Amino acid sequence: MFYYLIALIVIIIDQFTKWLVATRMQIGESISVIPNVLYITSHRNRGAAWGILQGQFWLFYLITIIVVIGLVFYIRRLPREERLFGVALGFMLGGAIGNFIDRLVRKEVVDFIHTYIFTYNFPIFNIADSALCIGVALVFLQTFIGGAKKKENQ
Repeated sequence: MFYYLIALIVIIIDQFTKWLVATRMQIGESISVIPNVLYITSHRNRGAAWGILQGQFWLFYLITIIVVIGLVFYIRRLPREERLFGVALGFMLGGAIGNFIDRLVRKEVVDFIHTYIFTYNFPIFNIADSALCIGVALVFLQTFIGGAKKKENQ
């Protein structure tokens, strides 16, 4: 149940921040948080990461439904001792549902976190995207920890 709570918190924060941006900023408007590093920039995306597959909503609906079913399946079967993996799945579930809500309701995803990494203008993203990335990073971490434990036990 804890992992579903993580997903719910991600969804609430994601949808609230998107609502703030969508209702209080014009598309293209940007607010400097840390000059030359971090901005809040109102942007919309009708595709996937980096704007690929623009307007292919049926594909995104199908993929997201399959992913959500898979994540719920894994969460339900997860042994208690694999908490880090469960947290990762919770982040991924929340991120997937957060962007799914946008595609379903708005027919586009609201993005607003705009960063520059040195001189690279990183594509604008949102809280759901961040949660998905955190979840994937935690899965990698769990994989390394699990591999190290197996090696140690041998």
